[in-house]
Amino acid sequence: MIIRTAQITDLPEIMAVYAQARKYMAENGNATQWDAAYPSEELVKEDIRLGQCYVGTDDKEKIHFVFALIIGEDPTYLRIEQGAWLNNSPYGTIHRLGSDGTRKGCFAECLTFCLNRIPNLRADTHRNNLTMQHLLEKYGFRRCGIIYVKDGSERLAYQREPGIPFS
Repeated sequence: MIIRTAQITDLPEIMAVYAQARKYMAENGNATQWDAAYPSEELVKEDIRLGQCYVGTDDKEKIHFVFALIIGEDPTYLRIEQGAWLNNSPYGTIHRLGSDGTRKGCFAECLTFCLNRIPNLRADTHRNNLTMQHLLEKYGFRRCGIIYVKDGSERLAYQREPGIPFS
């Protein structure tokens, strides 16, 4: 797989990947994390404009997964309940990871890419997103507490500190 910065011309394919990810989540007990309009085209366009949207492609340039890597303080992470962050060092956040479901190992590829840019990573997910919780924990993220996203709904907050072996 090749991971590259997304381009605006990738938008239709990115939105198709997100549609498939929403379908998977709904079929696997997580119908409420992403509504039918999330992530919106406007949000994805902004991620692309800011250079923080990435796609994983095969050798024919077909997009199999998409994610945002945002380096710097995430406003929704300023308040954490029922726990604490592992550290307060500069970090990156993995957001909006979606896969078309046709390739295994997308999370590991995404994580390797992100770790090569910043070794201190955070992520969050819905309580019902058991797939993401499993992947985060499998690859060395520790559950740190509860954060609240912009709409006020809670998310399980995770962090992976530098130096954790990649399993």
